[in-house]
Amino acid sequence: MPRGSAPTADRQTRISAARVHNDRVEAVLFIGVQGSGKSTFYHERFFPTHVRINLDMLRTRQREQILLNACIEARQSFVIDNTNALESDRARYIPLARASGFRVIAYFFETTLADAIRRNNQRSGKQKVPAAALAATFRKLQPPRWEEGFDEICTVILSTENIFRVQSRSREA
Repeated sequence: MPRGSAPTADRQTRISAARVHNDRVEAVLFIGVQGSGKSTFYHERFFPTHVRINLDMLRTRQREQILLNACIEARQSFVIDNTNALESDRARYIPLARASGFRVIAYFFETTLADAIRRNNQRSGKQKVPAAALAATFRKLQPPRWEEGFDEICTVILSTENIFRVQSRSREA
């Protein structure tokens, strides 16, 4: 931004949101089936402030671990943009983030199987997931629980008009 120019309202909102928890960096875990809006939500809400860690992009757990460790070491906020369907999937991230002083936040993408399949069918190429695989993820999906170590749990619903609604619950002290 040129020196002396005022930030736009949208940019100012993002800057303010990033400062809300300026004393602790954030480890955000997305939890939801394919086609529930996770990656779109990342681009709309977190792109300016959080590194995106995604197995579809990185392709191996080793690469994911390298990027995760870099974020931890640099104290850089990040988003784990995977399905993270099972508690055991999420357990590989939460203890490390908490031990490193990160605020750990779950975003649970609530959707129906029919809506996820409809959105998935709008994808093309490798981004389109077979319906059977999507249904399998839907069946095994475990909502986040406080006992996993989250500081905050948010539920995200994507409306038919493609508008995200977020309901946040903080852990009682």
